[in-house]
Order: sequence, then structure tokens, then C-alpha cells
Amino acid sequence: MSDQRLKDILPFVASVEAGSFTAAAERLHLTGSAISKSIARLEARLGSRLLERTTRRLEVTDAGHAYYQTCIRILEELAEAESVLAAHRTIPSGRLRLAVPNTYGRLAVMPLLIPFCQHHAELDLSLTFSDRFVDLFDEGIDVAVRIGQTADMPASLGWKQIGREKMVFCAAPDYLQRAGMPQSETELMQHRAIVYERVDGSTKPWLFTTADGHIQWRNVAYRMALGDVDAQVQALCAGLGVGQMPTWLVHRQIARGELQLILPHCQPPGLALTLVWPRRKQLLPKVDALLTALSALEISPPLAAPALDQ
Repeated sequence: MSDQRLKDILPFVASVEAGSFTAAAERLHLTGSAISKSIARLEARLGSRLLERTTRRLEVTDAGHAYYQTCIRILEELAEAESVLAAHRTIPSGRLRLAVPNTYGRLAVMPLLIPFCQHHAELDLSLTFSDRFVDLFDEGIDVAVRIGQTADMPASLGWKQIGREKMVFCAAPDYLQRAGMPQSETELMQHRAIVYERVDGSTKPWLFTTADGHIQWRNVAYRMALGDVDAQVQALCAGLGVGQMPTWLVHRQIARGELQLILPHCQPPGLALTLVWPRRKQLLPKVDALLTALSALEISPPLAAPALDQ
């Protein structure tokens, strides 16, 4: 990028954010005429109208809005690159954007983030809770925690698998007293199932380990399909049926005796827990510190010994 192009970007960004050439000129310590000429030069080079001038304020065109978003990302990347090259600056600082799955983020990630933020007082954390797929580049995310596949990961992303969830079958003790404890997978499939319903209306199958050690998905007839895992746990604890849940979600309920393991020897591995980040940000002290902290995440906590003896 030439010096002139960078010089034209700054007045454009300032004009969009300030709403007028005059305010942008004050921010950049330039004249209004210099700002106007810079924008005109930029529009001529791009061949697109970026700003519409009115008597009251500037209006950003669709092309101008798209170009503004690109300029912001470029300026942020330049600032981060300067931070990396400043070798003496080793203290994690600045805005740090993290995306986590909704429930797992609350139960497992937040307990790690609280002491992390207390230790790194110069960091400003922005945390997004969402089960949807988050595009790190489009949304300016520094690190994402993902539960799921890592296939076809682009070269622009770094990633590290730090665990794999373990799935267990469970139900409330009073339900099992009424319906009986299943002694086989065949008997289990006859019970009232409480399953997870995806956004598209389909239900999540149950995982089983075959005799030769392979993982097999099986659709089950269900009594209740819920689109929220917390609601699933509540329904199970209320004795409404049986379910297959990750240990990170139900290990406390099992330890307290609210849920009881079914077929404890049948605990197939579930989805992988993965940290993902843009490779160009890996050397930033703030990102490196966060990746180190998140490496302590536990995806399959140990279950209480009494529950395993059921």
C-alpha cells in the first residue's frame, strides 16, 4: 500500500465517523479543504462515490459503507502488527474479542476468564456467546472456542484441539425406579428419550460405540425434543425420560445424585473441543496469553465415583 493511499484512508474514515469534513479536519489537525481533496482523490481512484454531500451532513453510500468496513480492518491490522513488532511490549493489552459456545461458554470458559481478566488488568475483553458458526475475519474475533469438526480449516486460521467431550446416558433416579434400569442398548432404545432439536427442526441422534470400536449415530424415537441443552437437563432431572449428554454439562447433577448413569461402560467420545484463531494474530501478546489460559479448559470432567458404581 502506497503512502498516498494510506493518507487518503485516514481522512475518509474520520469523515465517516465524524459526520462532516469540518469535524474530520479538527480530528486530524488538517483543513477542511485538505479533507475534501483527499476524499475526491480516493473516489476518483476507486471509481465509486463513497460519500454524498448534503447541506447538513455527509451520507455514506453503500459502496462507502463497504469500503469503510475494509478500511477499519486494515487500520486494526496495522495497529496489531505494530504491537507485535514492538518487541519490548510484552504485557497483554488492548481489546480482546472472544467467541464461545453458549452453554459451554457459561459453564466452563467463564470460570477461567474471570481470573484471567483479574491478572491482565490492561486487557478489555469482548465476549460473544453463540452456538452459530462465527466467521473470525468478518466479525473481528481474535479467538474462538468451538465444539465440533475441524475439517477443511483454511490456512489463514491456526487451531489446536484440546480435548474431546465424552457422552453419557443418564436419567433421574425416580424415573429409573418407575421404568427400570436398562441393561442393554436394545432396552435403552425402548425408553422415553429426551433429545436435542436443532435449528432446522431435525433432532440430534444418539452416539453408540460398535463392537469393533467405531462410532455410530442412531436416530431414536423421542418423547420430547428441546432446542436448549439447559432445558434438556431440567427435563431429565424432573424424571421425564432418558437422554445422552456431554459430561461437561451433567457431571454436577450426577455427583449430586440428581441424575444417574445408564450403561456406564458405554461412554462414546463426542465432538472435539478446539481453539481457533487468525494466524496473523498469534504473536500478539494478548492472543498468546488467552490461548495459554484456554488450554486449561476441561471438556470431560471426571464423574463422581459413586455414580459410576450404579
